Amino acid sequence: MDSMERKSKMINILIHIILILVSITMLIPFVWMILTAFKSVTEATSVNPFVIFPKVWRTDAFTSVMENMNFLILYKNTLLLILFRVICAVLTATLAGYAFGRLHFRGRDFCFSLVLLQMMVPVQIFIIPQYLMVSKMGMLNTIFALVFPGMVTAFGTFLLRQGYMGLPNDLEEAARLDGCNIGQTFLYIMAPLTRSSMVALGIFTAVFAFKDLMWPMIVNTDKDMLVLSSALAKMQGQYTSKFPELMAASLIACIPMIVLYMIFQKQFIEGIATSGGKL
Repeated sequence: MDSMERKSKMINILIHIILILVSITMLIPFVWMILTAFKSVTEATSVNPFVIFPKVWRTDAFTSVMENMNFLILYKNTLLLILFRVICAVLTATLAGYAFGRLHFRGRDFCFSLVLLQMMVPVQIFIIPQYLMVSKMGMLNTIFALVFPGMVTAFGTFLLRQGYMGLPNDLEEAARLDGCNIGQTFLYIMAPLTRSSMVALGIFTAVFAFKDLMWPMIVNTDKDMLVLSSALAKMQGQYTSKFPELMAASLIACIPMIVLYMIFQKQFIEGIATSGGKL
């Protein structure tokens, strides 16, 4: 028995060591970004692998970035993009997911197959049609243009459909006996039971919106309508890049998501665990 316990402890120790090493490996790029932000351009572009820490901790890059970039506008545009995309995605996916998962109507399976087809096709295919639609509406360089591709989400529809299909039929039958119509059954009984799936979808949507780069760069070219991702991309020069300033701006851009994660850490973990997915 002692040998079994000793073997179990050794396995647990080995697992913890592996997890710690993996965690350190994942943190290395973030730590390197912080260190580079305080280096000079020469140190940042040095090919010497042993130049890890800066000889002198400089704040010139942060000062230059704060003077040349209006982070208040970038934060505002990014937060509005995330907020409206989350609201639209959760609202439309909840309604569509309930229709595909619980209602029976002609053409339901065919319509849902179109949703699945959209998930299988690369999103880059839709960029030109979506751009032409936004351009025809005269909504370029607006918050609406940023939100437009995320107003309806195929992934969210699939996720919420699976959540509704996992609920027992007895709930709807009991609501029907109590005199509830379809709208009341959805609003007061079924929708509250899929709150965890909604949280998971909101988390995925927020992270994907924060990381979205191609669409914001195409649809919004006005400097006052840029988001953090597109503003950082524009800092990279064609021939040379000031890596300390780029890393300083990237570090400042990460602050909102880090703060949001620290505040909603429990909801993040529960949402990811519920959906069974990964970021």
